[in-house]
Parts: sequence; C-alpha cells; structure tokens
Amino acid sequence: MLVTRRLPDGILEAALSALPGVVLDVWQEDVPPPRSVLLERAAGAAAIVPMPSEQLDAPLLERCTALEVVATMGVGYDNVDVAALTRLGIPLGNTPGVVTNATADLAFALVLTVARRICEARAYVADGSWRSWHPSLLLGRELAGATFGVVGLGRIGRAVARRALGFDMVVLGTSRTGAPVPGVEVVDLPELLARSDVVSLHVPLGEATRHLIGEAELAAMRPGAILVNTARGAVVDAAALARALASGHLGGAGLDVTDPEPIRPDDPLLSIETCVVLPHVGSATVETRAAMAARVGENVAAGLAGRRLPYCVNPEVYGPAPPA
Repeated sequence: MLVTRRLPDGILEAALSALPGVVLDVWQEDVPPPRSVLLERAAGAAAIVPMPSEQLDAPLLERCTALEVVATMGVGYDNVDVAALTRLGIPLGNTPGVVTNATADLAFALVLTVARRICEARAYVADGSWRSWHPSLLLGRELAGATFGVVGLGRIGRAVARRALGFDMVVLGTSRTGAPVPGVEVVDLPELLARSDVVSLHVPLGEATRHLIGEAELAAMRPGAILVNTARGAVVDAAALARALASGHLGGAGLDVTDPEPIRPDDPLLSIETCVVLPHVGSATVETRAAMAARVGENVAAGLAGRRLPYCVNPEVYGPAPPA
C-alpha cells in the first residue's frame, strides 16, 4: 500500500489493524515523490493514498495491475483521473465533511487579514517603521455592512456565508442547484461580482471552473474589492489577478491555493503587498487532519476488504444502486 506522505501518527495503522498482512510503503520526504518513483512504487500497490500534489492519471493507473482502491487525503480529487479509475473498476474515496470548519475559518481569516492589512502592519513593525500612532496609518476596510459574495454554496461555502452573516455583512451566493440558504441571496456570477466588496471562491476544479475568474471577471468586480481563494489555484487566472492587483483595481487578494503549487518564488503575486499567499493550509488543524486521516483509513480498509467505500466518489463501480 503506497502512501505518498506521512499521516498523523497511528491513525491509518489503527484503521488497517483488522487487515493482517498490509504493508505500508510511506514516502518519507516532505515534497512529492518524483514521477519515476511514483510510477515504480504504485505499480504493485493494492491501495494508493495520494496527496493533492500527486497526479494519478490514466497511464499511471493502467500500470497498477494490483490496485484495489485509491483514497485521497482531501475532499478534492482533480488530481485523479476518475474516469480511468471507474473504467478499471477501482473505487475512489475522499474525505468530505471534516474539512468544512477549518477551511471556512481559514477563508475568513484571509478576508480579515487582507481587509485590515495585517501582514503589511506586521512588516511595518518588524522593519522598525513604527514610530508613533498616526490617524492615516495602514487604513483598511470595515466588514460590517459590506457585501460578501460566496461563489459556490456547498458545505464550505455555506459555512463561510454563516461567518460573514455573523459580521453583519450582506451575503450573496451562487449555487448550482439554486437551493435557498438562510440569510443568503442567491444570484448569478456576474451580479455577484458586480455587487460584492469581498468575493470568496468555493467551487471544485473542473473544465467548467478552470479560470472561472479571469480577466473579464476581475474587471467586472467592484473597484477596491477583495478576492479570496481557498478552492483550487487554477480557478483563478493568476496572471490576470496580478495585473488587477498591480493596477489598483482590486483592493487585495488572499490565496491559500495557487497555480502551480507551490508558487514560484519569482511569481509577480509575491511582490504585491496587497496579496497574501499561504501554502495550502486550509484544513491544517490538528483536529481536521486527524479526522481526514481516519476517513482515509476507513476508505482503504473497506476497499481492501472488498466492501463498499463509506466515502466513495465513483459509486458506479459497484453497479446499480440497490432498491430503497
């Protein structure tokens, strides 16, 4: 069983304790395994636990003749060729639900950090510039009464909306289903961009959402607005975002995800003071990572035992659903 990064101590082993003979092959480095190593070590694995940084594409999966289950460490699975897995009859598991609060907290932390210029203020103190209180020093934006746009009212989007409502903000949202959300006005994307002082992105990455926020969408946002992305980096056209920030059209951006990841040290976004970039830590709490690892373990244990995965992305591999 190949695990492409170390997980919290003992959780995966506990989940697999009822399956004697399972040998863990854990990549010990803090960076992803090279493609050649991934191909070699995945080829004979009965189970693979990839991180978001590992690409499990069709050529790799077709070489894995012993593979019985793939279980991602996360909710998103855009790094896995689901169609190829399904064609091969292999179930894919993920970890839904447990990342909601941690990611929503981080999204709102980015909103506050950018709106109140927290990183700029810390640098101002650290470099010795702070000499006295001044009435026009590092003026930020007040959130109460501002309009907050949530692009994607799934679990995380709804949790972020609740936090914005707690700050007495007017909350707009886009929804694929159009289902009502208490306190949130559901609108289409153009209206949300035109009306919002803060826009927070919470959509999965796919062909329909790749560069969902591009040159035209950024231009349509209100002057001085803030963009926050805790979804996937490629949902935003990074070059267009850098231009919108550098021109002063946008007031700031908070990014927990980038395209590519990790972001290159010479990326223009890193030289813009109003852009805060974090290293994809949306779910990085002790509680959440432990819960994610536990769900990975449940999925792997079920897959290796020939049972249905409790958190399955492609249930069609099991055939028609049983009658209710």
